[in-house]
Amino acid sequence: MWSSSVQTGTELSIAGVTAKNLAKEFGTPAFIVDEVDFYERATAWNKALKESFGTNAGTVYYAAKAFICTEVARWINDVGIGIDVCTGGELAVALAGGIDPAKIELHGNNKSMAEIEKAVISGVGTIVIDSLYEVERVAAAATKANKVQKVLLRLTPGIEAHTHESIATAHEDVKFGFSIASGAAWDAIAAVRGHSSLELRGFHAHIGSQIFGYESFELSAQRLIGLLARYRDEFKSELPELDLGGGYGIAYLPDDVAVVPADAMKALSVAVTTNCQTHGLKIPTISIEPGRAIVGPTMLTLYEVGTVKDVTLESGLHRRYISVDGGMSDNIRPSLYDAEYTTVLANRTSTAKNVSSRLVGKHCETGDIVIREIDLPDDIVPGDLLAVPATGAYGRSMASNYNHVPRPPVISVKDGKARVIVRRETEDDLRMLDI
Repeated sequence: MWSSSVQTGTELSIAGVTAKNLAKEFGTPAFIVDEVDFYERATAWNKALKESFGTNAGTVYYAAKAFICTEVARWINDVGIGIDVCTGGELAVALAGGIDPAKIELHGNNKSMAEIEKAVISGVGTIVIDSLYEVERVAAAATKANKVQKVLLRLTPGIEAHTHESIATAHEDVKFGFSIASGAAWDAIAAVRGHSSLELRGFHAHIGSQIFGYESFELSAQRLIGLLARYRDEFKSELPELDLGGGYGIAYLPDDVAVVPADAMKALSVAVTTNCQTHGLKIPTISIEPGRAIVGPTMLTLYEVGTVKDVTLESGLHRRYISVDGGMSDNIRPSLYDAEYTTVLANRTSTAKNVSSRLVGKHCETGDIVIREIDLPDDIVPGDLLAVPATGAYGRSMASNYNHVPRPPVISVKDGKARVIVRRETEDDLRMLDI
């Protein structure tokens, strides 16, 4: 969870740079990303896919929505994996970072015509179609560009993933994809086959995010491969690709156990092989989308304590409120779907007793809570630094300017050196769009 962060002497050190020096040079709040750890995690997923599927290994797609910037796109290109993007903005950053368009996958349940045309013209390898309207739109864009566009159909296999409702995406009552059970998937197949400017390569399914265990992935593979077999029987040819999504869970709390790439891919390989053998199918090219599992654990948020306040509850219990200089503007997940985090004192060690505490932000909302319940040292005071780990996914990417607060920078650390890869917004930036 802490990547290469260690408690050395009296304070936290990330890749050889102390929290105190990071705060002094770059200010707080700030997102701190361990560059080496990012490379290692991306490489581990890529290696696991290749070792488990061999010549049938496709592409590991990094989730741009988790966090993307031009420098991170360069890292992705260096590792040699792909990226899935959901908007024209994410696509623009991926291309700016030098990612091979053939390794870019365009997602989204409501892609604009402009986004589709941009993807087709840019040479995006795969467009994942999410509705019958998109079949017509992608076909029109490909015809206009005089191209044949490779597409996958996003399917909903009817699986209730064991995760929060807001991030479960494969049950029937959801905005994404075509239902297998209702027959919508077969209607989409027929629609794509009606366009010479489209090449249907296979199917895609993403069952949700922050998922532990492999049963849901195995069931998804079973249902998609069953549809591949039906396609083979109907059209006397086999579709060559499956993207089985991902959304594998990471550790947010000390007792959490993260998904191990090698274990996840071995389980998936067994499920794919078994089901293909059952239906007499060749094993298709398998791609995955690990989601937050690459960038999530590589980053932490560094805050400075602003105020400390004791509150006595009606029950007679006492709670310590510790306010930091960020909050829901840089981490909306606790307010949005009760996400849980932990924190540590980062600028010094403490031998004081722990007290029941609540870590809160500076925004004008009672719900501006970073950590609802945690025991922290009794001697925390204004000026202390607190580090919240595992904020690499959806922290900066979902950040807002609520209360007109500038968004924090992203600082990359490696081998004892730190550099800005996304600068801190300024109050001037906030006014730039005003007319």
